[in-house]
Amino acid sequence: MLAGGVALLLLIAAGCNGGGSSPGPGFVHFVPNSHAFWSNPANWTTPLGPAYADISLTASNFLPCRGGPFALCYYSGPSSGSEDLSCTLTPDGLYADCRCFQIPYGVYFVDINAILNFDVYQETVAQCGSDGSGCASVNSAPVCQAVNHGKLIPGTNLYSTFSFDCVPADGLGQTNCGRAPYAGCMTAPCFATDQPGIVECSCPVFDGPYQVGQNDQSCSLGGDLVWSAAYAPTPAPTATASTARASGSTSGIPNPPACLPDAPGGVGCPLYVPGSTTLPPGSGVDCRVVCGEYAGCLQSGGVQAGYTCDATLCTDQCNDLDLVGKACAGLSQCDISEIVKAETAAQCSCCASQLCGCAAGAATNAAIFTLDQQQRDRGIKPQCDINGTLCGSS
Repeated sequence: MLAGGVALLLLIAAGCNGGGSSPGPGFVHFVPNSHAFWSNPANWTTPLGPAYADISLTASNFLPCRGGPFALCYYSGPSSGSEDLSCTLTPDGLYADCRCFQIPYGVYFVDINAILNFDVYQETVAQCGSDGSGCASVNSAPVCQAVNHGKLIPGTNLYSTFSFDCVPADGLGQTNCGRAPYAGCMTAPCFATDQPGIVECSCPVFDGPYQVGQNDQSCSLGGDLVWSAAYAPTPAPTATASTARASGSTSGIPNPPACLPDAPGGVGCPLYVPGSTTLPPGSGVDCRVVCGEYAGCLQSGGVQAGYTCDATLCTDQCNDLDLVGKACAGLSQCDISEIVKAETAAQCSCCASQLCGCAAGAATNAAIFTLDQQQRDRGIKPQCDINGTLCGSS
């Protein structure tokens, strides 16, 4: 999924939010809800195919967003493996039901060419440019808010996107495949299943060349199974050195021009370093607003979600997504724009409270203390054990 085409695969490979139920009568796949509309070349988002082909032409096509929950279908297709992440064709062959990871919160990417709501696509292009280059900062693209607020496709608040979550465990790669049907899952609607951490996305199917986001894979899965995949006709820019080290690959992937605060998989900024990480002169960051955003985003019991999320998110692994979900619950509905501005200016992750000297309340510190220990119990070193911050209190 890495080379230009891989980039696409990455996109299709993701996307759902936290709730929803199985699709029923009147199910909406895209807006407008007409397969004929999206398949008409007059409405294609690239000269090579429609939005549901998940085509990536350049690295800037990947728009960075922050929020959640969302789905990650990057690894979906086969029915074998430790998880059932199969993509099964519908009887008419127009769609595939793909089982995908649910990511509760974090930094994710949307392929601007694969937005399955035409109004949101046009609004995003108007603001970001047709190649997405005008929206390099997190959540600056209109599609990010549509995903975060569950407004992209009616009938669910969960959508497929791409993220670097789970890269340390499952890796990134690329297998080039010839023309065949594949599932284009980017921004597809998704629904909860009876298995925690797994959602089902209804992905449109496109017949064309594609790339699978793993190395040395068979392009044919047999029976009624297809890959969740994407297509990039030319190699995308080589990954940054840090991303290459993190992923074990140098193929093209979403490649931001600078590190992204709180992002996983090698594209994220480093954690706060006491005595070293500071806000640069002229950043324009108002620390009173930063601390107000931390204080004002509350969970039940008065727990301040910004602090608990920071304590957990930037050290999480695939085995603690439930902790991240608890720690970051409700944050995507709060205004944290000044927090993001501070972390972007200082080029650090999960660090705005440290930069501005914000103080968490007693209930929040107790929650942080518990979350830190729960990460330790799963073999994860929390930020507290790395830089001595966000340790909470018992």
